[in-house]
Amino acid sequence: MFRNITTTTRELTPYERLVLQLLCEGKSNAAIAKQTSHSEKTIENTVSRSAHVFGIKSDADTNLRVLLALAFRAHYGDDAFDRLKVECSGLLLGDHGESLCNLHS
Repeated sequence: MFRNITTTTRELTPYERLVLQLLCEGKSNAAIAKQTSHSEKTIENTVSRSAHVFGIKSDADTNLRVLLALAFRAHYGDDAFDRLKVECSGLLLGDHGESLCNLHS
């Protein structure tokens, strides 16, 4: 099933961006809560609100966190994953002439 996950209804707040950056690093809600000095419930609400921004709805067949990480990367660029320190196996040329990491080459 095709999903358009790059369209946002609004820009993310700086706090939402921080939470999603940490989510993209693979951190759990508990770890994000500890790092940001917020409750897990606040993190859950922030993740849910951020998913709404990208039009991602949770259902039995959807991993919300995975789609949210992909949407965040698509909207804010590959640098969203730079902190993972994954070595590129090859580079691709993007639509605007930028170098993009191709992890599957």
